[in-house]
Amino acid sequence: MRIGIRQTALRIALATGVVAGVTGLALAHHSFAAFNTETQKVITGTVKKVNWTNPHTWIWIDVPNEKGGTETWGVEGMSPNYLARRGWTRETIKPGDKLSITVYPMKDGQAGGMFLSAKRPDGEVLSMRGGTPEP
Repeated sequence: MRIGIRQTALRIALATGVVAGVTGLALAHHSFAAFNTETQKVITGTVKKVNWTNPHTWIWIDVPNEKGGTETWGVEGMSPNYLARRGWTRETIKPGDKLSITVYPMKDGQAGGMFLSAKRPDGEVLSMRGGTPEP
């Protein structure tokens, strides 16, 4: 009888460890730690490249700077699957598009951020959450 109790206890301990490990990985993967979620920044420029890849999409946009040059910003978005369920396709944003993108900027000041919404020159607003974007 003792062997059965020990085996059951071992199985419970292993299952608890697996659940805790997977939960930790999931939380780390979806961390917003790199972004300043207390402020928003609008960047305006021309889309250079779009990575429609898992686990997150990326928009690379050339933004004019004060020195008369451009800075390429990396803007992280949601997964292709998430976006597809909200009507996005690989062609929703493409190289050459002019956009004003609202982001949570990087905390360390690097040229990057997390996508919140984008506005085209014709006024069309794109949101990764679907529907009307947050103000």
